[in-house]
Amino acid sequence: MDIMDRLLGISFLDISRKKKRMEDLHNVSQALYVGLCCNKSIGTEREVTIRRELMDMDELIQKPLNRHIGITSMKSGSSREGFRFKTSDQDTMMWKTVNKVICELSQSMFLDGYIHNIILMEHSGTPQGFVKLELLTPARSSELLSAVVECKNPCYISSQRFRSHHYQRIKKSTEGTSHGPCFNLFLDNIEGDIGTCLFCQYWPQTALPWIERCHKKNWPAQCLLEKILSNGCHVMPIESKSESDENEFEWRLSFSQAEQKLVYSMNHTQFLCYGVLKIFLKDVLRSDKEGLLLCSYFLKTVLFWEIQNNPNSVFWCITSLLSCFWMCFKRLCKCVLDSYCPNFFIPQNNMFANKIFGASREALLSKLIGYYEMGVACLQLSPYLNSILAPALRNPLYDVGYVILVSAIDNCIRLEMQKKFRSVKYKEEVFFYLKSISSLSQMQLSEYQLVKLRHDLADVLVQTAFKRANQFESNKTWYGLEKMITYMLRLSANISTMTYALYLAIYYYRTGRYIEVLKLAAVCKLKFTQPHVMLNAIEDVDGYVQFVHRFSMIERMKRVWMDFICFNNDIVYLSELQVEEIIQGQNARRFLFIPPFVLVHMLCVLSNMRLGNMSQSLLALEDLKILLLSKNRTHVPLRNRDISWQILGICQRVVGDLHGALQSFQQTLRQDSYHKLQDASRYRIAFILNQITKKR
Repeated sequence: MDIMDRLLGISFLDISRKKKRMEDLHNVSQALYVGLCCNKSIGTEREVTIRRELMDMDELIQKPLNRHIGITSMKSGSSREGFRFKTSDQDTMMWKTVNKVICELSQSMFLDGYIHNIILMEHSGTPQGFVKLELLTPARSSELLSAVVECKNPCYISSQRFRSHHYQRIKKSTEGTSHGPCFNLFLDNIEGDIGTCLFCQYWPQTALPWIERCHKKNWPAQCLLEKILSNGCHVMPIESKSESDENEFEWRLSFSQAEQKLVYSMNHTQFLCYGVLKIFLKDVLRSDKEGLLLCSYFLKTVLFWEIQNNPNSVFWCITSLLSCFWMCFKRLCKCVLDSYCPNFFIPQNNMFANKIFGASREALLSKLIGYYEMGVACLQLSPYLNSILAPALRNPLYDVGYVILVSAIDNCIRLEMQKKFRSVKYKEEVFFYLKSISSLSQMQLSEYQLVKLRHDLADVLVQTAFKRANQFESNKTWYGLEKMITYMLRLSANISTMTYALYLAIYYYRTGRYIEVLKLAAVCKLKFTQPHVMLNAIEDVDGYVQFVHRFSMIERMKRVWMDFICFNNDIVYLSELQVEEIIQGQNARRFLFIPPFVLVHMLCVLSNMRLGNMSQSLLALEDLKILLLSKNRTHVPLRNRDISWQILGICQRVVGDLHGALQSFQQTLRQDSYHKLQDASRYRIAFILNQITKKR
């Protein structure tokens, strides 16, 4: 039997019966569906919708400011699509609005050549999926001046020079590596790619047949198709791998916005099938060097083709999840067999060209055939998928029922809000953020979007208040400024989670109102220790649901949700932590995340010391020590233990316990270095040793 027969001649059900005897595929599919819904990395349909809509809110809030500075950005990657895998990429595409790419000369009549850089897209002489860009007007920006190459009459833009210009610019402010057309870096301990590109508001000519195919196949729907076409495409500064003298001028067409909209339009079975493909790729296919030839973009392309060929939603249902995966896997095998994976928008663009061929293709194909002959049982090679499938395979009557609890929704929203902190540096940013939030608040929003809006408003108010507090003012203006700062901090505490009251306590401490600090700290301690309060996880799910069921989501946020206290390293909040903020900024960390339980004890230690209440200060210090020594990771999660031990050391030094402070700073060095505080700890250790030496 030849390879083609082996790949396509064996029916799905025959393989299932032969290899694993899945007696009830519908039940097993349903079990897999529920297991994926219960997994935090994928989640239920509502959880995925919440993630996407909250990210949409972020972009809407940022949009007016970006428009003002002439830059537009777009999040992409699996995180933007709604997944929350640990390896989910968080990519950002950025482009300047002054650069206008057109597909035909007639489109230039709608542009002003004295304001815009008008760029014509050319398809001749380039591989499928790539274009050349001719600059029709004088270059008015450094990025184009450095990238333009004059070839007789036409001025073409070099993708290599354009990419190098932005690579050097970004490299000045942060460490990272070049990754294709993007710059790969770690920001706030999160890996992501930043790609600077050019935007074209028109649909490219080489992709026009795609429109006809969509009409013929009836996917995507007409309304979605019109939105996709109206959003145009991008060109990325990366050339093809073909050996050509002019590939320096090649730019790759990107349909990221279209792909994002297509993923958003999927029903949840299709989205879960995409998730299964991703998990199978990571756990199984990429477990050796042959599988490294494959990437998740190939699998997404395969899924798009299968959905368009089978757009009937009846097929893409809960009980057919395994069949859907198998159909996609068969297409992947066929693509590797033919060494041809057609791009979804431009089929003539073979994405396997110069990537999967020769001996490496043969090794990959052999590997895929082995999985194919296993049937859907190959999914059990993934530890995670096996943990879901094994119980259903052992028991055909396996109960797959599940209930979406309010606790799961609340936790999803809270986690999303914790991931995004808006950094405010300049006055104009405050103006545009407040303008955006005000405009959005007038729109018809869902309950969780309103919660997100209030949370972002509180962030902006807190950062604005402390930036104003750090500015020197004369005595004449200080009184009015102080009233305004206090009002902003009180307002933030009233509209967001209960922990925002601590920002007001920090300000009271800075302005010498130590008794007010202790009163506010006592109230916060009482609220923080109530049952069903949620910071890192919900310990008693049933109790939480019973307690909050009578409250609206906004009320739940104010009554039982907690946040980590977030210090923007561009702003001084507490002089006692200024060293840590400076060191963090040097290590490309924008924020310091402090557990509220730790900060409230710190404020009690410092305020009592200022008031001369040594005994009370020592009691608060002992409470903080007990908190860190306890095994309760809910109050002080592992990733926040470095800053927590650092704070304990600072408090011990303040009360005069130098040996205790030394031990705490040494303990910081043993923790997971999430905040990159090693240099700050070493600095403080050297300072303490110097003080101890002087005392001797």
